[in-house]
Amino acid sequence: MGKVVGIDLGTTNSVVAVMEGGKPVVIANAEGMRTTPSVVGFSKDGERVVGQMARRQTVLNPQNTFFAVKRFIGRKYSELSPDSKRVPYTIRKDEIGNIKIACPRLSKDFAPEEISAMVLKKLADDASRYLGEPVTGAVLTVPAYFNDSQRQATRDAGRIAGLEVLRILNEPTAASLAYGLDRGETETILVFDLGGGTFDVSILEVGDGVFEVKATSGDTQLGGNDFDKKIVDWLAEQFLETEGVDLRRDRQALQRLMEAAEKAKIELSAVSITDINLPFITATEDGPKHIETRLTRSQFEGLCGDLVSRVRTPVKRALKDAGLRPEDIEEVVLVGGSTRIPMVKQLVRDLIGIEPNENVNPDEVVAVGAAIQASILAGELKDVLLLDVTPLSIGLETIGGVMKKLLPRNTTIPVRRSDIFSTSENNQNTVEIHVVQGEREMAADNKSLGRFKLYGIPPAPRGIPQIQVSFDIDANGILQVTALDRTTGREQSITIQGASTLSESEINRMIQDAQKYADVDRERKERVEKRTRSEALILQAERQLREVALEFGMQFARSRRQRIDNICRELKDSLQASDDRGIDQAYADLQDALYELNREVRQYYAEDEDDDLFGTIKEIFTGGGDKDKEPDNYRESYRDRDSYGRDYGRDNGRDYGRDYGRESRSSSYDSRPSRRPSRPSYQDNWDDDDDWV
Repeated sequence: MGKVVGIDLGTTNSVVAVMEGGKPVVIANAEGMRTTPSVVGFSKDGERVVGQMARRQTVLNPQNTFFAVKRFIGRKYSELSPDSKRVPYTIRKDEIGNIKIACPRLSKDFAPEEISAMVLKKLADDASRYLGEPVTGAVLTVPAYFNDSQRQATRDAGRIAGLEVLRILNEPTAASLAYGLDRGETETILVFDLGGGTFDVSILEVGDGVFEVKATSGDTQLGGNDFDKKIVDWLAEQFLETEGVDLRRDRQALQRLMEAAEKAKIELSAVSITDINLPFITATEDGPKHIETRLTRSQFEGLCGDLVSRVRTPVKRALKDAGLRPEDIEEVVLVGGSTRIPMVKQLVRDLIGIEPNENVNPDEVVAVGAAIQASILAGELKDVLLLDVTPLSIGLETIGGVMKKLLPRNTTIPVRRSDIFSTSENNQNTVEIHVVQGEREMAADNKSLGRFKLYGIPPAPRGIPQIQVSFDIDANGILQVTALDRTTGREQSITIQGASTLSESEINRMIQDAQKYADVDRERKERVEKRTRSEALILQAERQLREVALEFGMQFARSRRQRIDNICRELKDSLQASDDRGIDQAYADLQDALYELNREVRQYYAEDEDDDLFGTIKEIFTGGGDKDKEPDNYRESYRDRDSYGRDYGRDNGRDYGRDYGRESRSSSYDSRPSRRPSRPSYQDNWDDDDDWV
């Protein structure tokens, strides 16, 4: 089995980490960044891009660029609010009510799980590149308040990405692992997790290797994106009032507004006022229109007052469920990039009464905790006990549509609970078990997780048969329900999978599509790299031909240079025609031709150096180093030679004047190209009245 990593699959950004040498390490992606935008796009050529490259094309290609998909995972189309549907890309409902994301570029619809799987695949590939071995398993984190359907959907996304999902871990629990791993004393901490799309709060007891979750609460539709939308609406309403144009109806304008809003929100965490400038945001009959305005921190806080109120409720609920008061909390750990907003920090101070701990990186701490959990599962890290809880109550629908809770929220998992039920009508031989999750009293108001039937119940008056229904939740929070007729021993069970919105056949098809697409992506990447290499080799060849011509003259290796020139033209033609076979052949021929040319240049230099050495030896034996013993006609003969421009020294700043007293070269070198004369370095061998031109 390959390496197991921890992955924080976020709404806005995702992070991957691994344990190395007993310490968690955050792995940088291929672009060198420690966080990867959870964005998937398809370029005009149909190429899939993930992360920062996808984020760059959001404005110019909004319909084929998908972000914040985590908010749709594991949900039905009917569960979406109008605000959550307001994104630049298209969201559709399929024939069974599931969410589909339309991709016009490929004329195809994707499930949210497929888009998330593409992000997970990139993270796993980057981790494999860093580790030097394939990543086959992962611990994935989810918001603590995710229901069973959303957890199953996240697991399905991991399977589609080709990963074995060893554990689904709550994000606040993962953060507490990273925070309290080395702490000896037991303390009660509150993890406040406000990310891009979800909000969670968990209360834990941490210390001596034990991490026990006391209570958890949250809101899966509250996050930094909602703060961004407040600024978007403020800008759009201002523009609508002054120009009469609703920018939210234009995909590109909406995307630009969202990017500007996010930037303004981040800047207002550090400064009290920020400028928002969006030139050419749209055009009317009067010409192009621009946005140029200012937003103060006080205005921003005024816009987001209702969001802050939504944050208060889960915090108070978690404290109540844990049976604690604010003064019982010893430490507050902030998680998620949105906790950097000053008003959010102030809210935590007001609610708990202590200064939040900012020793951990809010963007990376969840992935670090997931990596620690992966190390625990692999047996590398011992003496750590993790006790998590169920985020929502789980029960059955009974007579009158009332929900009977078998597992109240914040029940420690793994857990098994059972209860006895009976028939509601005389001689009833079948009962339907309807499993629901939520806190409302009526089953119809809660999330339906699945249904199944138990057949073969002996005829009897109502209330007589005894049906034992058992709920079994594993460490991943995955639920299995079993119904047993205690009279006949007949049993029927179901693992809640239908809640993930994808059937097993759909998941298998998506896995095959992902593998097929990976092969297509690899082939496309290889073609792009082949073109890049070929174009680079053509430029190299042309540059080398120019250098050889300048250094040795136009007659040097003329036939070889003509051949290289012809092959370059062939390679260019093949590139223009996208002829892969022609590209491969011409590329190989050009490499061979350049090698032969380089070999001839090296041979020329080698012979040149041999002649220099021979001339030096001859000068020593003939006494040529003494100018008084030189024949009178020697300097004249050298001048005559030099007047033809011959220069047998070395070019490009090398020593040209090592020996100018050697004999003329043999006739076999006469056909070589001439070079410019250089002033000799041994000037003491010449008379002062010698003139050089």
